[in-house]
Amino acid sequence: MADPTHDEAPIRFETHPSRYRHWKLDFPATYGGRVARLAMDVQEDGGLRPGYPMKLNSYDLGVDIELADAISRVRFEHPEVRALVVTSAKDRIFCSGANIYMLGSSTHTFKVNFCKYTNETRLYLEELSALSGVPVLCAVNGTASGGGYELALACDEILLQDDGSTAVSLPEAPLLAVLPGTGGLTRVTDKRKVRRDLADVFSTLAEGVRGKRAVDWRLVDESASRSKFEAALKARVEAMVARSPRGATGEGLALPPVTVTRTGDVSAYKHVLLQVDRGRRVAELTMRGPEGDPRAALTAEHWSVAAWRELDDALLDLRFNHPTVGLVVLHTVGDIEAVRAFDRSLVERARSEWLAREVLLLQKRVLKRLDLTARSLFALVEPASCFAGSMLELALAADRVFMIDAASTHVALSVVNFGAYPMSNGLTRLESRFLYDPSVVTRLKDEAGLMDAGDALKAGLVTFTPDEMDWDDEVRVAIEERTSLSPDAMTGMEANLRFAGPETMETKIFGRLSAWQNWIFQRPNAVGTAGALTMYGQPGRPVFDYRRT
Repeated sequence: MADPTHDEAPIRFETHPSRYRHWKLDFPATYGGRVARLAMDVQEDGGLRPGYPMKLNSYDLGVDIELADAISRVRFEHPEVRALVVTSAKDRIFCSGANIYMLGSSTHTFKVNFCKYTNETRLYLEELSALSGVPVLCAVNGTASGGGYELALACDEILLQDDGSTAVSLPEAPLLAVLPGTGGLTRVTDKRKVRRDLADVFSTLAEGVRGKRAVDWRLVDESASRSKFEAALKARVEAMVARSPRGATGEGLALPPVTVTRTGDVSAYKHVLLQVDRGRRVAELTMRGPEGDPRAALTAEHWSVAAWRELDDALLDLRFNHPTVGLVVLHTVGDIEAVRAFDRSLVERARSEWLAREVLLLQKRVLKRLDLTARSLFALVEPASCFAGSMLELALAADRVFMIDAASTHVALSVVNFGAYPMSNGLTRLESRFLYDPSVVTRLKDEAGLMDAGDALKAGLVTFTPDEMDWDDEVRVAIEERTSLSPDAMTGMEANLRFAGPETMETKIFGRLSAWQNWIFQRPNAVGTAGALTMYGQPGRPVFDYRRT
């Protein structure tokens, strides 16, 4: 699968349940509408790109795009839901994982971004339970291998059908010479707390583990015979509904398509503008601040919803459709006080309104997407900027912040900077920034006014403050220097520097696991002419270089 060029159809992330090809989302009457059910039914001829059959409920990016959309719709459109069941619509197969032929025919860039998007989607599923109060049960009614079992691992509980053949497995190492790239190893040890020696056996056992042994090894929570499977499923789901803390009531918020006008390498949304310069390998990403009444009803058109959905779409467009862009320059335009007013209103409403809480979580997820985007990020604070509160987080996510030293240029903090948007490391961006002295964050809580360039530099919120005479030259030179450096070195450097402090399951997945997977995906043992991934399904056996590093 080649990276998109002007001659190939770009990848788009907009979909709707009425257009799903691979998932069936319904709300069984058995549970009075309080349970959502997502059944995987991958169409063999439904690959995102031609050239590979999607057999045995294997998945590609298109399958994950639908899954991510379904999770969002359960959160926003169905406040009545108190539990989610993930299962398969096919007999004796749950999911065989990422489609091997898709991976084998994909570029390295695509493979890594595919794994990253899949990881993000699995985390959204876990957040649905942890922060939206909708626990998730995986009903494994057929063999779950590789990414299929990793999908199960992202659920709160796993019910396994015990029929003599259904097994769970992570066969990537023995079969493909790669790793379970959507967090499998990390979730086995950190989430399910499987003993290390048993995890070692499991992760090198291509055929997997079944029935009682899977329960004993903590790989699943329960196994039930085919005849008793539905009864066991019903009992667990009803228990989940009973303990769900979700207090959402009233009408849900329908999520319309994100609208954008694309002309060449310019994508114009209502609140976001993405301009790509392929020659310079630079993208300019501008986000417009809010206007109007911050207390207006939280519709899909409300800035707190619409602008952030647009930003998310633009970030995904950058990742998958502009692989040669090395630097994203972040701009904002608007009224600083309007941004702070919208932030205050949203936080106040979130204390009592479920929908406002979901909107804050949406913004948090988009900011995490920005953190995890493998591009250099420079923020430019200029006279028309509105880097305040939620939009200041864009600058705090950047690798460098340049602020012009001019009388009309300011930044400002708001209530959301102190806990609303934790990063993958569990800290806020301010806490990560001032890890050497946490008291700085405490002192910044008392900073209620606008900061000019001098104040912002003293507070540690910006990196450089060139004056108006030097601004153009300093910014130009910084951009040219950054884009001249090795993209591989920058990806590794940025990923190491962005997540200071504690290691969490998320940072392990995106740092430790993804870094190793990135390396392994380029090794001849996996993708060489006789590598395991290349040879999969072909006559003959892979040939390995057995030297250890």
